[in-house]
Amino acid sequence: MRIKLDENLPARLSAILTRLNHEVHTVAGENLSGASDRGVWDAAQHEQRFLITQDLDFSDLRRFAPGTHCGIMLVRLRSPDRANLIRRIREVFEYENVGEWSACFVVVTEQKVRVVKPPI
Repeated sequence: MRIKLDENLPARLSAILTRLNHEVHTVAGENLSGASDRGVWDAAQHEQRFLITQDLDFSDLRRFAPGTHCGIMLVRLRSPDRANLIRRIREVFEYENVGEWSACFVVVTEQKVRVVKPPI
């Protein structure tokens, strides 16, 4: 999977996801730190990357309807410290079938993974 990690996620996730055979770019690594949400979004879509973020600006299913983009994972943890974010995202990528999430809207919490797929 081609992934873009938003700047609100630990940089260490890049190496972890790369070891799990994903191609990862980071907002910071592309000099997009501090860029608008629109700038991050446009870069992810231009590069055809699945965006992983904690930013609630990407939570509107009407605006980011499945099938209209390359995919979004919104991570919503009650205690989103670095260790918890790394642990949970690593778990998701190790145990879920993320290869089927292209063009989907995914919400990850401590307990669940909710995948909204594009209409057929």
